[in-house]
Amino acid sequence: MFAASAFPRRSKWIAPPISSPALSAQWIVPLPLQSRACVAGDTGTALIAPFSGGSMLGLPGLRLPPAGFLLLLPFLLLLLPATPAPHRASYKPVIVVHGLFDSSYSFRHLLEYINETHPGTVVTVLDLFDGRESLRPLWEQVQGFREAVAPIMAKAPQGVHLICYSQGGLVCRALLSVMDEHNVDSFISLSSPQMGQYGDTDYLKWLFPTSMRSNLYRICYSPWGQEFSICNYWHDPHHDDLYLNASSFLALINGERDHPNATAWRKNFLRVGRLVLIGGPDDGVITPWQSSFFGFYDANETVLEMEEQLVYLRDSFGLKTLLARGAIVRCPMAGISHTAWHSNRTLYETCIEPWLS
Repeated sequence: MFAASAFPRRSKWIAPPISSPALSAQWIVPLPLQSRACVAGDTGTALIAPFSGGSMLGLPGLRLPPAGFLLLLPFLLLLLPATPAPHRASYKPVIVVHGLFDSSYSFRHLLEYINETHPGTVVTVLDLFDGRESLRPLWEQVQGFREAVAPIMAKAPQGVHLICYSQGGLVCRALLSVMDEHNVDSFISLSSPQMGQYGDTDYLKWLFPTSMRSNLYRICYSPWGQEFSICNYWHDPHHDDLYLNASSFLALINGERDHPNATAWRKNFLRVGRLVLIGGPDDGVITPWQSSFFGFYDANETVLEMEEQLVYLRDSFGLKTLLARGAIVRCPMAGISHTAWHSNRTLYETCIEPWLS
């Protein structure tokens, strides 16, 4: 209700001149300028139809409303529908999956960027398999992350976005393969070895200090080696047969080895709305760096691009189909080291933000 003081004294009825025929059919009523019912623009007025009744003030042909109505008018105006507030589109929830030896803390800058550019977005940085736990077998991690993302997806019928960094990109690709009813709109693969890893990195030297990339296959392609996540996507181009037979993870999600779930996994993967691939030549960890774009070495260590890979040519898990429907975005960027992908503002604005609808 409006208090009496809310109505300026100037807001009173004024009889129009007798000679004004234009106002013989309506009254112009000044309204309190602070009233929610002031809907006629800056003038603070509204048009009120005339009322029947006895002649007042001795003015022929003019009839003013009863005094009781004037007292009720401010309260009746409150019943008018308020102008609806402008609708602000909501953003799809974002799920972030970290990489090898990482934790949710590593993504604090990314979280800030999303909050600044897409305020109100629900962002979940999953805090699972942190630090050394990220060395657990990837299928074990996939199961854990699946249990974490399923409730988030269930609460977001409009879909979700996945941002998956480094090793986490392989975890997410496996999730898209095994989840029958996932609703991922954008799968953003951030510097992830999607076609495998074959390089002497600091991570590798720490884990296997006596091995070089040339002989690491002896460890990784053994049952014992496959108990380490990094061996699940170790891809030695000089021992392709061993890779195909021993890889318990990458060869399966790539569809390079026959298995009974291959058709279903391909169908599931193709539910994704968009695949965004991000990487660059100065990464320093992903080897070759083109693996972030599904490129990889041949037996002579010459990099073959995605379109030259057998998994693409055979469309074994859906890459060729995705590209044909325009659902693959490639965003290479130089000058970014591996640990800086998720904190580089320019990279975020160029390669990530446009796809967070």
